[in-house]
Amino acid sequence: MSGLTGKTALVTGASRGIGRSIAERLAAEGALVAVHYGSNEGAAKDVVNAIHTAGGRAFPVRAELGVDGDVDTLFTGLEEGLAGRPLDILVNNAGFIDYDATVDSVTHQQFERLFAVNVRAPLFITQRALTLMPDGGRIINISSGVTWFAIPEIVYAMTKGAINVFSRSLAHTQGVRGITVNTVSPGVTETDMNGWLSDRDAAKAIGDLTALGRPAKPADIGDAVAFFASEDARWISGQTLEVNGGLFLGPRVQR
Repeated sequence: MSGLTGKTALVTGASRGIGRSIAERLAAEGALVAVHYGSNEGAAKDVVNAIHTAGGRAFPVRAELGVDGDVDTLFTGLEEGLAGRPLDILVNNAGFIDYDATVDSVTHQQFERLFAVNVRAPLFITQRALTLMPDGGRIINISSGVTWFAIPEIVYAMTKGAINVFSRSLAHTQGVRGITVNTVSPGVTETDMNGWLSDRDAAKAIGDLTALGRPAKPADIGDAVAFFASEDARWISGQTLEVNGGLFLGPRVQR
């Protein structure tokens, strides 16, 4: 795979889990990475330090998403760290799930918060990023398998469905600039959001539903994002890649 030396990248929600893996992989390929975080400054510094220790380049950027002024705060820090450089790669990864936001119990406040962070923020971050992005840039949005299999947390699933539509429409409008837009849709992944996977029986149950026999690890997702960010993916746009190890393909074959 072609590297990213000389490129710059912003990864939202990069202080842990999938976002951290994406930031570290892009930095390993040579990109200068802006590690966005919402509140956990220590975790973001850990990511930046890990990238520096591995020989990469990164800087932290703080902005709470889903609140008034979030995009302005984010880009003030981003542009300071870029120091006049363009933004070549945007990864809209930040998001959260509210396990109480089911059809039976979701409140207006929960609904608004989920859409503010998971949908509104990526839209307006992208709007601003496009003013810094040169022709031929890369936008990768992180969605979820819940767009095609059902879960009780209906509002979270709705936000990820919106992201899938956002990617396709954005790919269509930005193609004239040579900017590719794609979606990476993880399956069940071992992250803080899915802390229930720390239970051995739960992890085994997911493994039994997956052709490759295990839940995903964050690095499995980070590697796929790095491909879309690379020159090798120059002719791929408007696509959703399910990175799930063969989840729900059918009963496991017994040998």
